[in-house]
Amino acid sequence: MKNNKLILIRHGQSQWNNLNRFTGWHDIELSQNGKNEAKKAGLLLKKEKFFFDYAHTSMLKRAIHTLGYILDTLNQSWLPVKKSWRLNERHYGALEGLNKDEMIQKYGEKQVNLWRRSFDIIPPQITLKDKRFPGNDIRYASIDTNTIPLGESLELTAKRVIPYWNEFILPQIKKRQKVLVVAHGNSLRALIQFINKIDNKKILELEIPTAMPIVLEFNKECIPMKWYYLKQSI
Repeated sequence: MKNNKLILIRHGQSQWNNLNRFTGWHDIELSQNGKNEAKKAGLLLKKEKFFFDYAHTSMLKRAIHTLGYILDTLNQSWLPVKKSWRLNERHYGALEGLNKDEMIQKYGEKQVNLWRRSFDIIPPQITLKDKRFPGNDIRYASIDTNTIPLGESLELTAKRVIPYWNEFILPQIKKRQKVLVVAHGNSLRALIQFINKIDNKKILELEIPTAMPIVLEFNKECIPMKWYYLKQSI
């Protein structure tokens, strides 16, 4: 029996990726390059004859639209899709919308790297009165205000991602369904760390490229066997 495969994909390049801004939960569009990346990811999956039973994505349109381009390319736009805030990007708190290089000039490279790359250090948080507070957004109206983040470390991001994995994705893997997840750099980083039992320091070295499919293989007992990037053959 072949190993069951789960596909994880970070969204294509967004307009703020291109401008080197902290994006987090800000709902920014894909850049034209990001749209092209998403279509290329779809073509790669199509070439490798991937076919899915179910898809998961976040509440942010850069991931939703990436998934849309991929499913359209695969001629699977009808696929059942579940969207959840638990798959959103890490919330960067008061850093959201700010330019990374400008923050380095203001706070120093060491401090900004601690905010960006530490496992458990939280960036400066926003307040409930901040216009960037997600509780003001109608899409999060059904979420308990106390649950909505004001700024997150990777550790806090994992604490919302892992329950979603256990409740929704893992049961599908156990049924040997073919699942596609399109999300964000840090929500996927948290997921990969948990599934593959990667330690807290090692996971910070993992850079997840935009719109490059990641394949995770599980045996019939749902034990992860290996993971790798699906790359275009030359």
